[in-house]
Amino acid sequence: MTTDARADVDDAAVPTPAPAPAAGRGRTGGSAAVLVAAGILLSRVLGLVRQRVFAHYFGALSDAADAFTGAFRIPNLLQNLFGEGVLSASFVPVYARLLADGKDEERNRLAGAVLALLALTVSIVVLLGVLAAPLLTTVVVGGFHGEKRELSIRLVRILFPGAGLLAMSAWCLGVLNSHRKFFLSYAAPVLWNVAMIATLLIFGPRMHGDAGGSFAAEARLAVWLAWGSVVGSALQVLVQLPSVLELVRGMRPRLDLGYGYLRTVVRNFVPAFVGRGVVQISAFVDMVLASPLGTGAVNSMNFAQTLYLLPVSLFGMSISVTELTEMSRESGGAEAEVAERLRRRLDAGLRRIAFFVVPCAVAFLAIGDVITALLFQTGKFGREGSVYVWGILAGSAVGLLASTLGRLYSSTYYALHDTRTPLRFAVVRVALTIGLGYLAAQPLPRALGIDIAWGAAGLTASAGVAGWVEFVLLRSRLNQRIGRTGLPASYTVRLYLASALAAGAAWLVKWLVGMDRPILDGLPIVAAYGLTYLALTMLLVKESRQLLRRR
Repeated sequence: MTTDARADVDDAAVPTPAPAPAAGRGRTGGSAAVLVAAGILLSRVLGLVRQRVFAHYFGALSDAADAFTGAFRIPNLLQNLFGEGVLSASFVPVYARLLADGKDEERNRLAGAVLALLALTVSIVVLLGVLAAPLLTTVVVGGFHGEKRELSIRLVRILFPGAGLLAMSAWCLGVLNSHRKFFLSYAAPVLWNVAMIATLLIFGPRMHGDAGGSFAAEARLAVWLAWGSVVGSALQVLVQLPSVLELVRGMRPRLDLGYGYLRTVVRNFVPAFVGRGVVQISAFVDMVLASPLGTGAVNSMNFAQTLYLLPVSLFGMSISVTELTEMSRESGGAEAEVAERLRRRLDAGLRRIAFFVVPCAVAFLAIGDVITALLFQTGKFGREGSVYVWGILAGSAVGLLASTLGRLYSSTYYALHDTRTPLRFAVVRVALTIGLGYLAAQPLPRALGIDIAWGAAGLTASAGVAGWVEFVLLRSRLNQRIGRTGLPASYTVRLYLASALAAGAAWLVKWLVGMDRPILDGLPIVAAYGLTYLALTMLLVKESRQLLRRR
C-alpha cells in the first residue's frame, strides 16, 4: 500500500475541512454512546456466558485451555491490525466528512475501494498465517511443549480464516458508524458468542465420557470450539451486510489505488496500523512471558482480560467511537472554534468515562475474587482459580482508568487526522510494558520468594504503569495543541472516595455472608458495592444524575 503524497493525484480528492453539519442531524454523542454501549453490553454479556461455559468444561488450570487461549491470540493479530480501531482511525473521518458534505458518489467509491484493498490484504495474511502456524506458535507461546504445542498449531490453522472474517467485519462497522448506525455493528458479536456457546454445549458433555484421557478429551473440545469460532465469525459479518449494502447502494468493490480519497485513508491507515502492531507486539510479549509460568497462566490471564475489557468496552470504547464520528464532523471552521468544540466534547467524555470506570477499577482491586467467583466458578473452575484470576485482575486495575481515558484522547487526534502522535506514544508504552513486564513476571517473584505463577499479576500491573505514562503524554501534547483538557482533581478524588467507601460496604457484607456459594453470596456483595457507590455519588458528585441520564 503506497502512501507517496507526490503521486499524480488530483489535490481536490483530498478531504478539506468544511463547516460542521447542522446540530440537529443525527444523534448526540451521549445518546449515540448509549447505543454503542447497549450493543457492546449485549455482546459482552454473551461473552461472559461463553466464558462461564468454557470455565465449566476446561477450568482455569488446564493445558488444553492454555493452548486454545494462546492459539486464539495469534490469528487475533489479523483482527487487531485491520480491525475496528485502525479502520475507525483512518476510514471513518474521511468517509464521514464525505457523507456530511453530501458527496454520495465519492463516499460509495471510497467504500468500495477500501473493501477491495482490505479483502486482498486480509486474504494474503490469512494464507501466510496458516502456512506459518508452527513458526508463529514457537515465537508467541514458546513455553508450550509436546502435545500442548501441537494442539496450539492445529488451532491456529483453524482460527486464522475466522480472524480474517472478523477483520472484514470492521469495514461494515466503519460504514455503519459513519451513518450513526451504532447498535448493530457492536451487537453483531453476539452471534459469534452464540456459535461458540452452542459448540461447547453440544460437544462439552461428550468430553466426560471420553476414554482418551483428560487432555485428549479437552483437546477434542478445543478443536470443535475453534470451528465454532469460525462459523460465528461468518455469522457476525453476514448479519451486518444487508444494512451496510443498503447504505452504500451502487458501490462497486474495486482496487482503485490511484483514487485520491483512498490514498488519504491509506496515508492515515499506516501510522494507525503500525501503532496497533506495536500494541499487538505487547500482547504477544505477554504470551511469551506468561507461557513459561506454568499450567493455567495464559488461560487465567484471558479470564482476567474478559473482566478488564468490560469497562474498557462499555465506557471507553462506546464513548470514544461515537465521539470520533462527532469530532470528525466538527473539524471544520476557524482553528480557535475547532479547538473549543473539541475541548468541550473531550472534557465531557472524560467525565462520563471516569464516573463509570473508577468504581470498576476499585472493585477489581477490592472484591475481584467475588466477581470472578460469581461469573466463572463452576464445574472444573474452583476457588483456587478464582483467587488466581483475582490477582491478575488486580494488576490490570492499576491502568484501567488510564487505558479508557487514553482511548478518547487518541480519538481526538484521529479526528484531527493525526495518527502519528498516538503511534509515537504507543511505542513508548509498549517499550515500558516489555521492560517492566519481564522484570515483574520472572525476576521479581523469585526475588520475593513467591510462586512464579504470580508473575502473571506482575505482567498486568506493569502494563498499567506503562498505560499511565502513555495517557500523560497524550494529554500533555494535545493540551499544547487545543488548550487545557482533563479531569478536575476534585472530581476524581470524589469518585475514588465514593468507590473506597463502597468497597467497605461490600467487605462488610462479605464478612456477614461469607463466600461458600459463589452466586448466592456474591450477588449481595456486588449489589452492596454498586448501590453504595451510586448513593454516595448522588451526594458527592452534583452532576451524577446528568451523567447517568446521558449514558
